[in-house]
Amino acid sequence: SELERKIKELSVFHEVGKALTSTLDLSEVLQTVMEKISSFFRPDTWSLILVDEEVGDMYFEIATGEGSEALKEARIRPGEGIVGWVVEHGEPVIAPRVTDDPRFSKRLDDVTRKETRSIVCVPVKGRDKVLGAIELINFVEELHFSDDDLFRLNALADFAAIAIENARYVKRIHELTITDDCTKLYNNRHLHSILDAEVYRSSRYHYEFSLIFIDLDYFKRVNDTHGHLAGSRLLLELGHLIKAHLRLIDYGFRYGGDEFVILLPQTPKRSAINVARRLHRLLNTQKFLREEGLDIAITASFGIAAFP
Repeated sequence: SELERKIKELSVFHEVGKALTSTLDLSEVLQTVMEKISSFFRPDTWSLILVDEEVGDMYFEIATGEGSEALKEARIRPGEGIVGWVVEHGEPVIAPRVTDDPRFSKRLDDVTRKETRSIVCVPVKGRDKVLGAIELINFVEELHFSDDDLFRLNALADFAAIAIENARYVKRIHELTITDDCTKLYNNRHLHSILDAEVYRSSRYHYEFSLIFIDLDYFKRVNDTHGHLAGSRLLLELGHLIKAHLRLIDYGFRYGGDEFVILLPQTPKRSAINVARRLHRLLNTQKFLREEGLDIAITASFGIAAFP
């Protein structure tokens, strides 16, 4: 009955709202949203598709149902298909017969080897931009999508958007607490945290790790000659240089004013010496602040410590 449907609807929104306010765990909230979408609409397949902020294309954050396994590695180009249009325009699309919609792209049907007959797609809107879309493929029942259904799906998309933005804000706040503003390397506080964890891990599994200390020589002269802003920009360039020459598992830290530390997990001292020599040669041949027309050369003193 209509009353039972309204009670179910209120229950759904209550559960999603409760998940949203009780945890900052994005996967937990999205899991709840996913379950409610599946129970409400019962499509063959449904997906939460998000915009990759760095690249600009889209990826499948969640995909459930027939052919969904094949979608996990798939990417969607900007503007591609119905979902691309929805993300670009921020408006929902209901396509009972996709063959009648010129925006439909069958490329993903070739990936999943399933036939898409109908699509309902709504945007997931953040405060100032579209974050992605929720797409329902092929309802189990004959597609009949009312205004009430669209309202419900949009409401669930809003919950998903709030969860995604909250998670991103928390991640950003965490990054700010462990990152040095000037160099964009990790800060001194995070060094002690990582060091404690690495000592524990290396002791337990009998690994070795090494630290490289870098102390810039006569850096005060740069500030005195060219000003503190130039000195800060030079440190930023140096931070990028260090990052670019580390492995993915390594850590770079700004330890103090002109002092840096590099932590090399699972690296014995002899290997760390080679890394230090490479960085030493690199620093000796590098010119900084070329865009400002300064071409500053700097040198540094290096030290190494190893565990155990």
